[in-house]
Amino acid sequence: MKRQTGIFFYILGLYVVLQFAWWGFHLIELTEELKSDSSDVSKRVIMIIGEGLVFFSILLFGLWKIRSSIKKELQLSERQNNFLLSVTHELKTPLAANKLYLQTIQKRNLDEEKRKSLMEKAIQENERLEGMIENILNASRLENNALKPHKEEINVSALFEQLAERFQKRNQQELLILNLEKDLVAKIDIFFIETIINNLLENALKYGGSSGNIELYLFRKSDRLVFGVKDQGPGIPREEIKEVFEKFYRSGNEDTRQQKGSGLGLFIVAELVRMHQGKVNCKENTPRGANFEITL
Repeated sequence: MKRQTGIFFYILGLYVVLQFAWWGFHLIELTEELKSDSSDVSKRVIMIIGEGLVFFSILLFGLWKIRSSIKKELQLSERQNNFLLSVTHELKTPLAANKLYLQTIQKRNLDEEKRKSLMEKAIQENERLEGMIENILNASRLENNALKPHKEEINVSALFEQLAERFQKRNQQELLILNLEKDLVAKIDIFFIETIINNLLENALKYGGSSGNIELYLFRKSDRLVFGVKDQGPGIPREEIKEVFEKFYRSGNEDTRQQKGSGLGLFIVAELVRMHQGKVNCKENTPRGANFEITL
């Protein structure tokens, strides 16, 4: 139970005790008055009924708040369990792959080309592992307010081109369509923007598939910087749009989901954008897919 919910619960409990004591006092006093003078009885009855209605309304509101909080806590707990199961599997996969590559190199007499190919695959798996660990660390830093933006003036267009090239090289195929305004200079936190773009691209690849229809765009609108990632995947249901930026949330049914992931990527994106004093929106990408648009 969250601290705020606990405080609210104790305040409500104290109010219930004090209110019952107050009612008891008035009932005793009213009983004494009935024996002597009944001129103020109707006023006292109305007062007690009014306080009773107020108390009943506050009690219902408190119970509803506690129920909502408990429901959220249960959902968060379920997501945390799913996160632990998912991330444990995802951390083991690159470790097992690297072990296999190294054992193959060690035990077999391979030619230089095959050795080089296996080493490149091992490096790619290691980079994938680093990315997952970095996301976990970033989520922890964000919750502990350990990250602060340090903005500097930079050619954002060139930065996006570098990130796109790195992404395509890591996945060994042409996946991106670049729609970047040339030589766009702005004052940004490089680490924040790199992390945001990397997470959006990985999310688009994960849910949009590897068909090569992922668009990375960037332009200036008035005095604002607008950029984002579009994919041609199944998109996000309207009822889930508000939840996709929550920690550990993953779209779809947990029992039938095939996509890998930790549920941290979009949470990190939303938090970094907020710290950068910007906004992130999840829009539909006509005719299909999702469009995550960021305005700084």
